Amino acid sequence: MEWLFILLIVGFIAWRMMPAKGVRSVSTGDLKGMLKNKSVQFIDVRTPGEYKGRHIKEFKNVPLNTLKSQLGSFDKSKETVVICQSGMRSGQAAKILKKEKFTDVLNVTGGMSAWRG
Repeated sequence: MEWLFILLIVGFIAWRMMPAKGVRSVSTGDLKGMLKNKSVQFIDVRTPGEYKGRHIKEFKNVPLNTLKSQLGSFDKSKETVVICQSGMRSGQAAKILKKEKFTDVLNVTGGMSAWRG
């Protein structure tokens, strides 16, 4: 019975980490080459405290819990890159963006934990 519980937890975590349909992943190495592109929208979905502690200047801080209310300030047709600390919250944000008809959404693999900039 214990192994079944563990299996369910592992399955749930794996399911939560799966990218939304139509969301691409981008490495932090590839992200470095994208930062100068003015036609790309960059969204950091961490808390204001996390963002203040360390962030990439091109990213606008829009905490995940406020993302839906701020969608109007973004262009749905532009390439949109989302980041968080590890990739979990940005994965959730990417799902929200795709559901709201954003056409080109990328999630940064590993998030700020993987960033070496």
